[in-house]
Amino acid sequence: MKTEEKASISIMKIICISIILILISGIGVMAVNTKLNDIKITLQNGYEMTVLTSKTKVKEILEENNIILEDNQKTIPDIECEVTAGQEIKITDKSYNEVQIAKISEEGVQTSLEQLLKNYAPITEKIVKEQVTIPYETITKNTTGVSENTKTKVLQEGKDGIKEVTYKIKYQNDVEIERNVISEAIIQQPVNKIVQVNKATTSRASTPRESATTTAVVNGETYKITAYCSCSKCCGKATGRTASGTKATAGRTVAASSKFAFGTKLNIGGHIYTVEDRGGAINGNRIDIYVNSHSQALKWGVKYLPVSVVK
Repeated sequence: MKTEEKASISIMKIICISIILILISGIGVMAVNTKLNDIKITLQNGYEMTVLTSKTKVKEILEENNIILEDNQKTIPDIECEVTAGQEIKITDKSYNEVQIAKISEEGVQTSLEQLLKNYAPITEKIVKEQVTIPYETITKNTTGVSENTKTKVLQEGKDGIKEVTYKIKYQNDVEIERNVISEAIIQQPVNKIVQVNKATTSRASTPRESATTTAVVNGETYKITAYCSCSKCCGKATGRTASGTKATAGRTVAASSKFAFGTKLNIGGHIYTVEDRGGAINGNRIDIYVNSHSQALKWGVKYLPVSVVK
């Protein structure tokens, strides 16, 4: 009995040792068959690291190395892409521009590596303050009928004002590519020019429109030109009808103060418009041109252009 028990124990030992050897061999085979790739990771601050990994997806490789992306960061190639041995994962700002390289490739332009890198440059932002001139307005004071001896003269000289405009400007390769206004602050208010005018009395044969037209200030004076459309934001209504009863038309219709009669032709910066509309905020040296959409009105912004009456 003792001999049989010893034999049984010996067999059990042999079986256990065999199982252990098989497990060790399997683990070794798995380790040999698992391919490890060397991947270079470049962080946004320029720090470089090379890791050995069995992962192939960018997202998994970053997680494996405890690298977490910020909200304003992205990876090149994309987080969901696969990579192979020797490739680089680059972490950069989301504003990093890849458009120019794609455009050059589509057009088939022969470019050097230096040119490609130049178009692949990151975008930087700066806050810039500039002083901008505010043109003064000219106000006419009609003295018709007051005295025959009253002559046309300047009662007050005009003086331009100054405002400080704060911009957020984007640069690529030290070239400005975008500019947005953040705030404006008036440093010095403009002083209006006041002109006393003794106009001749019109004859009875003159029509009301002719009489009104003669009151306009002309001869290439600089006006503040803004834009509007027929939406409720611009007009408080959306009928598309002007104060004169016409249908507002882009490239033709403008809103001006009552010193310009309806139907008056104005040369604004080289383009001929017709006064067909009024506006509560349209007075003095300000004119509103009609455009087709609110986005076009916003894009126009504010411009200062020479204005003359076309006779």
